[in-house]
Amino acid sequence: MDEGRGRGVGGVGRGPAAEVAEVAAGAQAAGAAGMAKSSGENGPRAPAAGGSLSGTRENLAQGPDSATADELSSLGSDSEANGFAERRIDKFGFIVGSQGAEGALEEVPLEVLRQRESKWLDMLNNWDKWMAKKHKKIRLRCQKGIPPSLRGRAWQYLSGGKVKLQQNPGKFDELDMSPGDPKWLDVIERDLHRQFPFHEMFVSRGGHGQQDLFRVLKAYTLYRPEEGYCQAQAPIAAVLLMHMPAEQAFWCLVQICEKYLPGYYSEKLEAIQLDGEILFSLLQKVSPVAHKHLSRQKIDPLLYMTEWFMCAFARTLPWSSVLRVWDMFFCEGVKIIFRVGLVLLKHALGSPEKLKACQGQYETIEQLRSLSPKIMQEAFLVQEVVELPVTERQIEREHLIQLRRWQETRGELQCRSPPRLHGAKAILDAEPGPRPALQPSPSIRLPPDAPLPGSKAKPKPPKQVQKEQRKQTKASGQLDKSLSPNQAAVVTAAGDACLSQDVPSKDLASQDPAPQDSAPQDLAHHCSQESLTSQESEDTYL
Repeated sequence: MDEGRGRGVGGVGRGPAAEVAEVAAGAQAAGAAGMAKSSGENGPRAPAAGGSLSGTRENLAQGPDSATADELSSLGSDSEANGFAERRIDKFGFIVGSQGAEGALEEVPLEVLRQRESKWLDMLNNWDKWMAKKHKKIRLRCQKGIPPSLRGRAWQYLSGGKVKLQQNPGKFDELDMSPGDPKWLDVIERDLHRQFPFHEMFVSRGGHGQQDLFRVLKAYTLYRPEEGYCQAQAPIAAVLLMHMPAEQAFWCLVQICEKYLPGYYSEKLEAIQLDGEILFSLLQKVSPVAHKHLSRQKIDPLLYMTEWFMCAFARTLPWSSVLRVWDMFFCEGVKIIFRVGLVLLKHALGSPEKLKACQGQYETIEQLRSLSPKIMQEAFLVQEVVELPVTERQIEREHLIQLRRWQETRGELQCRSPPRLHGAKAILDAEPGPRPALQPSPSIRLPPDAPLPGSKAKPKPPKQVQKEQRKQTKASGQLDKSLSPNQAAVVTAAGDACLSQDVPSKDLASQDPAPQDSAPQDLAHHCSQESLTSQESEDTYL
């Protein structure tokens, strides 16, 4: 690969001077479909005077020098500053009326949403236990859809990005502060304004969204310099940034590129070509009619599936469907991507009536580029994907078959990618060595007198609490006067134990108190109960 050239996929940030990519031998038809490399004109610019690079955050914040730079600008500055404050934004952050915005959506009842949030909070706060014993339940809840308020956090836990972040503290900041490889910076900067330009986060040229996107993509080129930057990574990183900060998005991107879709963004795009053959072979079992039509038309799978797979359908489906697909993808792995592709092919080309309008290659490709909204609708698509009987074992078996054919016809793969891991459970099991348990820090602490969540005890009114405290004070005063020196020493020791350590009340209750020391033992027992309640309340959070 020539220096300064960025790898790309058709329709994903292709510059005006883009040229047809030459992928592996025998895939020239797929290259003509739109897998493009940036040409020499899109290569790196020489560092300006003073050694500053064109792709720095300072340069991004300045924006275009004139209003004539239409191609390099999106909608300008922030929406308020540009007079877009009166424009309505949908719940996903897209400007209403833009291409990314959607019409009528299926709303989840508020009560159901709150119940799902409560269940997901319980899972996230006890993640390791749920993954070890109740992974099937997690999968079912991902299929129902992750609550929007917890989606970013759940994606981090499912992908293993949370663990990577804990294992590499400060790594992203180190990469962020590095100047970056000049052969990638200009290519990345040219792609920034093309990523969801009608989303409020990326509407601003040089705004915080584009700056964070630049930081994440630049950090990945430093983290994996042998891979560099591929244009299809930009929409992946942009979707992540819509749900989490830059550092967390970076580690989720690392997990996608290394665990979920290894080799997809390498120089020769060999992994995506192999998966294209796997998809086509699986299609023969899922929809023989569509398979026969594509075979007769001699349409290479890369002509229609490259952008689907490399961008995880972020550029293809309605946004509500994209999020539901990603929820399942992070949990179950690449088989979800295969299932979605098979469902789209089946319902677009799987009947003789639909094939009447597809008499040639051009008509067939146009049919797949302009899919019916019905088959992409959230509820319909998710149900079809869940019910489609395509398993990890089938995908891996087909992968071995296609790999053997590749080696017989084209030789060994030039890019040695790590093995693909099918979902959150496989990633967790493959985590090398011991790792710290995911323990979220409490965000809300309850006062000692507040009832614990789930308890039926009602909080006592302040006046009643004060009366009880007065009674306890009087009782302790009378007790001090009536106790012998030995008994007073026992009371003092019990109080010290209360302050220094948490003594389980049931342990104290199980001891046989001496008859003469019943009053001190009762006081010590009450103190230990009070200490336990206080400690539990400190560790309780919502």
